[in-house]
Order: sequence, then C-alpha cells, then structure tokens
Amino acid sequence: MGLREQITEDMKNAMRAKEASRLATIRLILAEIKRKEVDERIEVNDDQTVAIVEKMIKQRKDSITQFEAGGRQDLADIEKAELAILTTYMPAGLSDDEIAAEVTAAVAASGAAGPQDMGKVMAIVKPKLAGRADMTVVSALVKKALSPA
Repeated sequence: MGLREQITEDMKNAMRAKEASRLATIRLILAEIKRKEVDERIEVNDDQTVAIVEKMIKQRKDSITQFEAGGRQDLADIEKAELAILTTYMPAGLSDDEIAAEVTAAVAASGAAGPQDMGKVMAIVKPKLAGRADMTVVSALVKKALSPA
C-alpha cells in the first residue's frame, strides 16, 4: 500500500472514530496532495508525498515558534497536535552517525575541496536523506566537513 492510500485509509478510520482533529489534519494533507496534482498535472508518488508532508511539518514548526513568541499557547498547542499527526507519515529517521556517514561519503564522491563545493555535496546528499533527516542539520554537517580544519 502506498503512502497516499495509507493516508486515505487513516482518513476513513478517523471519520469512523469521530476524531475531528486527526481528520482535519489528514484532510489538509490530502488537499495539499490534490493541489500539487492539479497544479502540475501529475500523479503524486510516495517520494513527492513525503516531500509535501515534510514541508507541512516545517510550516508547523515555524508556526509553533511564532505562536509561542507571541504568547499564543492555545494556537501553539493546536499546531503541536497537527505536527504529531504529520510525523507519523514520515519514514524512520536516521541517527546522527548515519547522517554523518552519508555526508562523508558524499564529500568523497563529489571530490569537494572547500566551502565553494557545498552545492555539489548537497545535490548528492539531499535525494538520499530527504524525509529521513532534518536538512538544516545535514547542511550544517556538510558545511563543517568542507570548512578548513
């Protein structure tokens, strides 16, 4: 079963169980998938679905930060609940050691010599780690690996 089919099944289960907040979040995911399909005239696959969910997770994290800074804990709690549901659709994350190993391998494969080659390394690493690691952490590791010692 593909990720989209799983999300649709979860929507049906949330309807049956009358879980309003879970149902609303799942509908947001499906709406975003449908929007992408209509806008780009494509059939969204699992990798694209993961990218959509990853973008939604990033939006929720940003919103939580803003709401907490603005003293709106009630809205931050709603975003946290949505974030918890969204993370269930992401693939298992990699450990810090696994991420570091991928970065090291990408640096070696690209022949990167310094910070100016960061784009080459990120082009190799990003497809491998998308959805499985926080890309800001990966970017920081690449920058560290390429900086002169």
